[in-house]
Parts: sequence; structure tokens; C-alpha cells
Amino acid sequence: MTSLHIHTTHPQVRNRLKRADGHLHNVVAMIDEGKPCLEIVQQLHAVEKAISAAKKALIHDHLDHCLEDAVRAQPRGSRAAVAEFKDITKYL
Repeated sequence: MTSLHIHTTHPQVRNRLKRADGHLHNVVAMIDEGKPCLEIVQQLHAVEKAISAAKKALIHDHLDHCLEDAVRAQPRGSRAAVAEFKDITKYL
């Protein structure tokens, strides 16, 4: 049996994904309604941004909690490598 895996950022990630879902439904409706391509692409861009922001938040939360817990007992050199890895993920 798997235990619940919940972090403090999960509500924000969920909200971002719900927003993306709403934007995506709008895109489908816009296509069905024959809206101009520029308007459709703008909405698709909003979907991409919302999903990307949710992904980044989830990755950073995982690094801050799960990965940090796993390497806490490791020597300082390993911890420095994890800190550097966390820094570089900001550029995802």
C-alpha cells in the first residue's frame, strides 16, 4: 500500500493545472468556433506557461524535500553537489 505523498506546494500546483485545464478547454472551443489562429495560439501559450510553472514548482518541491532528505546524511561534498543541482534546475 502506498502512503500519501503530499507537499506544501501541491495545492498551488493543482491550482495551476486547473487553470491550464480551463485554458485548454477554451482552446478546443475556440477551434470549434473557428476563431483566428493568433487568438488560439495565445491561449495555447497560456496553457504551456501554466503547465511549465506547475512542473517547475513540483520539481523544486521534490528537490527541497525528497532529495534533501535522501542526502542529508551524506558528506558535505555530496550535499554541495545537490545544492548546485537545485540551483541549476531554476533554468528549466
